[in-house]
Amino acid sequence: IQQFQKILIIFFSSHHNSHSFLTAHQFLSSKFQPFFTPIAENRVFPIWVSFVFHFSLCLRRVLLLGIRERGKCGMFSWLARIVSACLRPVRRYARMSKDDFDDAATAADALIWHRDLEKHSCGEFSFAVVQANEVIEDHSQVETGSDAVFVGVYDGHGGPEASRFINDHLFHNLMRVAQENGSISEDIIRNAVSATEDGFLTLVRRSYGIKPLIAAMGSCCLVGVIWKGTLYIANLGDSRAVIGSVGRSNKIVAEQLTKEHNASKEEVRRELKSLHPEDSQIVVMKQGTWRIKGIIQVSRSIGDAYLKRPEFSFDPSFPRFHLPEPIRRPVLTAEPSVCSRVLRPNDKFIIFASDGLWEHMTNQEAAEIVHNNPRTGIARRLLMVALTEAAKKREMRYKDLQKIGKGIRRFFHDDITVVVVFFDHELRGKNLTLDHQILEISGDRNDHKYVLALRRKVV
Repeated sequence: IQQFQKILIIFFSSHHNSHSFLTAHQFLSSKFQPFFTPIAENRVFPIWVSFVFHFSLCLRRVLLLGIRERGKCGMFSWLARIVSACLRPVRRYARMSKDDFDDAATAADALIWHRDLEKHSCGEFSFAVVQANEVIEDHSQVETGSDAVFVGVYDGHGGPEASRFINDHLFHNLMRVAQENGSISEDIIRNAVSATEDGFLTLVRRSYGIKPLIAAMGSCCLVGVIWKGTLYIANLGDSRAVIGSVGRSNKIVAEQLTKEHNASKEEVRRELKSLHPEDSQIVVMKQGTWRIKGIIQVSRSIGDAYLKRPEFSFDPSFPRFHLPEPIRRPVLTAEPSVCSRVLRPNDKFIIFASDGLWEHMTNQEAAEIVHNNPRTGIARRLLMVALTEAAKKREMRYKDLQKIGKGIRRFFHDDITVVVVFFDHELRGKNLTLDHQILEISGDRNDHKYVLALRRKVV
């Protein structure tokens, strides 16, 4: 704050002629650059920076007014306009209202798309996605047939290629292996994930010469399969699946089904140190965050070839991904954590979501929101709660967050995907008219695709 005040004093004391009006934006940008560079690199956005961000927007607007009216008003009148413009959003951020949760609010957010309610073989599902990155890195899909449901949430990092590849290949790999064996099992899901990893590494090998950064692209991978009354969950990374079951006194109880492979978890750090006892730098604290080799937080993923194969190591010209010493064996793995359970009558729904949702609410909070509200639009409601919390942490309202475009939006929240699957147990085993629907959620908000077409059944 003191540095910010000093910058303003310098600006106001030395920039007071018409030429300075034109250079004010460059001046402030150069002064703020030392603050924003480390913030952008480490995905950290302190509360006071949100004020600076809005100050700069207001300043630009007032500077233009000052240029047009510099013959009519003096310096002090011009400064008064700046102060007035800066104080208005600060007052507005001081309170929240229920209006942040209405349909008009989501309709006004150009970075959200959703399907409020669709049918599957034994119930219904709802999904919603919000884009934060300049190019969305989340991809996802829901595929339903007369006997099965497949849900995939793929949270990419370093670029969209890995998550897009999973979206295009994992389900087909699962179909192929399942048809060869005539069933679904934990091992079959593992084999499908392994085949997808092998396929992406093959793509990296073919593309590395002309597009080396593809070796730094990876993705978390969360998969859910419901087949003949059994739920299978597979996970790589830190996306999360949470099931909501009715307990005593008709209260909903949230249970996390996934194990998170993130260096922030002590058990993950212990596992990495035990697998790499010779490497004292396998996990290090970097600017308040535990990171593997000081670079990445997730310990399991699809892709991230440069942390799995020595042939894809980066030289110093890529400082963000360069390792002081080449790896001798994989630092990350693509071995998913897999579990299964027979669905019980008191199991009501399951929430699949990328980690961007869970940064802003607990498992129990999410389960209670789903349990206490109508099914229609429930994934969108979860998204709205998360975005409202993200805005509140920056002393903003969600309505103000909506005005921020993709790319810059990443400083406030991540790409977020939410899929809520409801179980209607009385429908199990009934012959529904639904044969096979596929719903893919991918691409940019302005270039996304909704594929909802009939095909043969899943298994």
